[in-house]
Amino acid sequence: MEYGLLGEKLGHSYSKEIHERLADYTYDLCPVSREDFDDFMKKHDFKAINVTIPYKKDVIPYLDSLDDNAASIGAVNTIVNKNGRLEGHNTDFSGFLYMIEKHNIRIKGCKCLVLGNGGAAKAIIAVLKHLDAAEIRLVSRRDTPDTITYEECMAHHTDADVIVNTTPVGMYPNMDASPLDLTPFTKCHAVLDIIYNPLETKLTAQAKSLGITAVTGLEMLVAQALYAVEFFLDTKLDPARIDEIYRKIAAEKK
Repeated sequence: MEYGLLGEKLGHSYSKEIHERLADYTYDLCPVSREDFDDFMKKHDFKAINVTIPYKKDVIPYLDSLDDNAASIGAVNTIVNKNGRLEGHNTDFSGFLYMIEKHNIRIKGCKCLVLGNGGAAKAIIAVLKHLDAAEIRLVSRRDTPDTITYEECMAHHTDADVIVNTTPVGMYPNMDASPLDLTPFTKCHAVLDIIYNPLETKLTAQAKSLGITAVTGLEMLVAQALYAVEFFLDTKLDPARIDEIYRKIAAEKK
């Protein structure tokens, strides 16, 4: 494999078709079990790869260097093999920032809830801090010093202005699931779900029914892929291609 995607379960992924529209190479989906992960990373038999659930943090000990963005976030979604040295980058930050700016989502001064505590959540939190969110609460199924539980969230934080889902709850094929009931969140003006398959999740569908601006993750996926290709090939691409490819794939997947 020269270029591709590393993850545990990849049957839902659109990354192959996105990358092969962005660049002239074959892009392979490479599902790797936790048992085989160590061997895969030690062999690093690739030119460049993207990384998705659940390995965005797990890959870091195998890398020779991290750029400033990946180091500050503490998660990697792009790895480039330069003559045997593995360089880690994070394009989720730029991809999520693109999605927020494209839809004019107000973050400054807002109380934000981030659902999930994986590698993607780290990039989302970094963007929210970058945009001067007033308060950020990380919501997880487990009670830890850095997170609140869903029960605590519903009891004390229904005054949130923005909710971001970074969990896989609601992703294909389990599309009838939702991580949260939005009914009590009467102040919420935006819901962003980084799931891209399906194009409309149960969470975002409920948000729209309540008059809340809601966006799913296909635009973020295409944007982070374009920024990853720039690292893969050490080149610059026209950012207008993000919207072009997003529209084509969204129309095909409806």
